[in-house]
Amino acid sequence: MPSAAPPRLRPLADSSASAIVAGFIAMMTGYTSSLILMYQAGQAAGLSGGQIASWIWALSIGMALCSIGLSLRYRTPVTVAWSTPGAALLVTSLGGVSYPEAIGAYITCALLVTVCGITGTFERLVRRLPGSLAAALLAGILFRIGSEIFIAAQHQTLLVLAMFFGYLLCKRASPRYAVLSALLIGVAVAGSLGLLDFSGVRLQLAVPVWTPPAFSLAATISIAIPLFVVCMTSQNMPGMAVLRADGYQVPASPLVSVTGFASLLLAPFGSHGINLAAISAAICTGPQAHEDPTKRYTAAVWCGLFYGVAGTFGATLAALFAAFPRELVLSIAALALLGSIMNGLTQAMAQPQEREAALITFMVTASGMTLFSVGSAFWGIVAGVLTLLILNARRPAL
Repeated sequence: MPSAAPPRLRPLADSSASAIVAGFIAMMTGYTSSLILMYQAGQAAGLSGGQIASWIWALSIGMALCSIGLSLRYRTPVTVAWSTPGAALLVTSLGGVSYPEAIGAYITCALLVTVCGITGTFERLVRRLPGSLAAALLAGILFRIGSEIFIAAQHQTLLVLAMFFGYLLCKRASPRYAVLSALLIGVAVAGSLGLLDFSGVRLQLAVPVWTPPAFSLAATISIAIPLFVVCMTSQNMPGMAVLRADGYQVPASPLVSVTGFASLLLAPFGSHGINLAAISAAICTGPQAHEDPTKRYTAAVWCGLFYGVAGTFGATLAALFAAFPRELVLSIAALALLGSIMNGLTQAMAQPQEREAALITFMVTASGMTLFSVGSAFWGIVAGVLTLLILNARRPAL
């Protein structure tokens, strides 16, 4: 018998208030996490304000199109973001080469990512990763963000406590709107305390700036290759772990290929590359986004729409986010991630023979360590796999 056709795609009907809020928080989390790093890198390299605005525009448009397109195609909350570790890398390396050479390095990195996706190399690697280690990796990545709410409470105690207890009370009465209530309470309290300042916001459209690429060995070694390693190990691998940990078995190769190709097209406008999101993705894949897992794709679609709006006005984006107190942004992101952290820890500890390896993965990832310019997400997987191999290796018969 022929298989039943999938239900008709209805993103608007499948949306909910919680999905819209999750998409907005995911967008806000993605921008606030590293937008300042990009400005620092641009200023260190002597880029003009127009070039920096074009950089933000290119990233935003790429993230918007990929998030919306991939989410609708696979009916899965596929959230795309720029690489925060990559932005941090550029702070120190972008000033060492000319801007056209940096653009050439972005193109080289995008080609490597695209080839990795098309050949299926990344897909095979992801499929061999045990589910418990993937869940532990997810929990470790999100733990650092989740715990920031308690650090924020040291600086804005009233604001954070109001959001925290508002979240708990609404969670008990109506879990679906707990994060939304915390956000509204946070904005209201921040306004009453005089912490909102929109005086620096000016509405201004971003204008794309094309830069012809130039290729050099120095830029390839200092930017392209490190950016590729960081993208695959600190972004795409955790991004797939987030999806798999929350039960979404979407193939990895098309996702990586599409983001790599989009990065290739947008590189001349300043994009250093887009990839699968990890932290902001968990906001859209978790139970806070929608009570029905099959409809959580709408949260990623809304996130993509918000990316598009933000990118269109990229010239004023930094001023807009600067209007909100940092503690509010950290707290709402932490509250939105609680469900995903719980799910990750639960799945990580589900298999008794893999618990110690999962714990090691979680601890190394949550530590935030950097070794050889590679972030803790990669080393968490390495430590977990080595632990699993050593503890579960067959002992020689006596």
